[in-house]
Order: sequence, then structure tokens, then C-alpha cells
Amino acid sequence: MKRFLKNNGPVIALILLVMLMTIIEPPFFTPRNLSNLIRQVSVVGIIAVGMTFVILIAGIDLSVGSIVGLSAVVVALLMQVGFPVWLAIILTVLSVGVISGLFTGFMTAKFDIHPFIITLGVMTIARGLSLILTNGVSIPVTDDFFGWIGAGYFPPLPSLLILIIAVAIGTIMVFRRRKQKQKYNIRTTTGEFVGALILILLIFVVCSYIFLQYRGIPIPVAIFLTIALWGIFVLEKTRFGRRLYAIGGNEDVAWLSGIDIFKSKIEVYTIVAVLSSISGIILASRLNGASPNLGNGFELDAIASAIIGGTSFMGGIGTVSGTVVGTLIIGVIDNGMSMKGINTFYQMIVKGIIIILAVLLDVINRRQRAK
Repeated sequence: MKRFLKNNGPVIALILLVMLMTIIEPPFFTPRNLSNLIRQVSVVGIIAVGMTFVILIAGIDLSVGSIVGLSAVVVALLMQVGFPVWLAIILTVLSVGVISGLFTGFMTAKFDIHPFIITLGVMTIARGLSLILTNGVSIPVTDDFFGWIGAGYFPPLPSLLILIIAVAIGTIMVFRRRKQKQKYNIRTTTGEFVGALILILLIFVVCSYIFLQYRGIPIPVAIFLTIALWGIFVLEKTRFGRRLYAIGGNEDVAWLSGIDIFKSKIEVYTIVAVLSSISGIILASRLNGASPNLGNGFELDAIASAIIGGTSFMGGIGTVSGTVVGTLIIGVIDNGMSMKGINTFYQMIVKGIIIILAVLLDVINRRQRAK
């Protein structure tokens, strides 16, 4: 039980936080409010998945918020001049996400420049391009299908099918993880195994209550879920994921082990930039337009989600599932304080305190492990 509580601290914190918010503000735990909450955090959550990859290799990316804004502007402009929706989306991801990610990764890996400096520069460039392309004004989008991407819902029956598939995938992963630990004689307990299955069942029940009682699963949530499952698979089941943990643990040792540091860094920064571009497209779709200021501050929320979810700022430790929980914690805090009428300025203070406490806890845990 101790190990389960330690390994699932963010989940337990989320459950307690939801219970507290429900007691303080009963309308909080309604299908409509929770559905809107999860839909709102999905945009940041998609970025946070990529940010987890970056922080795992002891990096940072401050440009994601500006890439969100630039992507929203580009996709809106492309549709305004007559490009079909899907072609506009693909061109936006390639022209903004891929190019900016390749540039950041190349500059960081090739010249060994700290990513803080490079991404700060890219952040400024992307925001400046957004302002130039729009002349500082918003761009409307009137395509109905494009609007469906950010504001649409899967009907209840397909939503139930999606939840069942997600639960099946999660259960299979739990069984495989247990089997793998037994194969390599890694200590495991029945309590951990049963606890993980109960947690999956609890998630299914809560999600069914939220989505099946109110219009179904929002499209952005389905996209977020798909990207999160992909991120979990990549980090846990692929060589690329293991390389990221090795680089974050000790980059010199990873290089001596034959890992291509240069290639891995380029891939990681490209992934986070592409995911940021996708978030920008979803945000433009939800708002039926684009503003050059979209995505402002998203980099802080993405970093906070990863850190609160257990990703070590020093690199080498972290999971996408923890980041998803961290994203939900941020969303619950924002939503709960908004329902209580607390000023957004105070929300920023609370969020900053949480980030500091999460980093402090990570430092303490590292020191204990070192002893």
C-alpha cells in the first residue's frame, strides 16, 4: 500500500482535490462542468505530453505558447485564402510545428546552446510573426467542419465505445507491466496490481458519468486521449523512450553507451513543436478564429502539468500518465477558483506556489534516493 500511495501520489491528490472542490462548491461535480473542464485543459494537455519528453532529457521549451498562437493564425489565414480544411491543417503543422521544432532541436544539439536561450528566441520570433501576419487583429473562421474539431462531440454510444477501448488498453498495459516485472524478478505486490485495476475502473466510472450524461466525449478530449496513449506507449515500450530516460539520467553515460544524442534531441523538440501546433489548430477551431495573442502563458501551464505529475526537472524521471493527472489538477484548481469568483491574478499566485512545491518535493526525493 505504501508503494502504491507513493507511485500514485498525483492521482490521490487529484481525487482529494475534486472531493474538496465538490464540498466547497457542489455544482463543480456535474457532468456539464466537468466535461467543459476537461475539454478546456485538453489544449494544454496535448502540449504537456510533448513537454514531458523535453523535460525528461533535462530540457525546456518556452516557445510552445507562441507556436500555438502562430499555428492558429496560419491555419486561419490558409483557410481564408481558399485552402481546404485538412490541407490547411497539414500545411500548418509542417510549416510551423516541424520547422520550428527542427530549428530548436538542431541549435540545441549541434551548438550545445542551453534550450532556455534558444526557445526564448523562438518564442519571440513566433509571436512577432503572428503579429505581422495579422497586423495585430483577430482573423475569423467560418468553416463549420473546422469548428467541429474544437467544439464538437462524439455521440454517447461512440463515446462509450471509446471509453471501453481505452479501459481495455489500460488493463492490457497493467497486465503486461506485471508480467514484465515478474520476468526480470523485479519486486511487485498484489496490492499494486489490484490497486492499478481499481484505479482504471474508477476512471471508467467517472468518465462514463461525465461524458455519457452530457453530450458525449468532446473531440479535443478524444484527441488528447489518443496523444496521451501514444506518449505512454512511446516512453514505456520503445527504444526511443528508453533513450530519453537514459539521456535525462546522465547524458555523458548515454553518449558513451552509443545513443545518438543529436538525433534524439532534434526528435524531442520536433515532437513538442508539432503537438503545440496541433493545440493551436484546436484552439482556433474552438474559438472560430485566431488572435496573435493566443497561447500566451501556455508554456507555464504545460511545464507545471509535467512537474506536478511527477516529471523531474532534472531529467530522467517522469511519465505521460502523471502529466495527464497534473494537467487535470491545474484545470480543477483553475475551474474551482473561477466558480468561487476568485480573481485570476490570485489563481496565478496559487499556480506558482504549486510549481515551487512540486520542484521542492522532487529535489527532496532525489536527495533521499542519493542517500
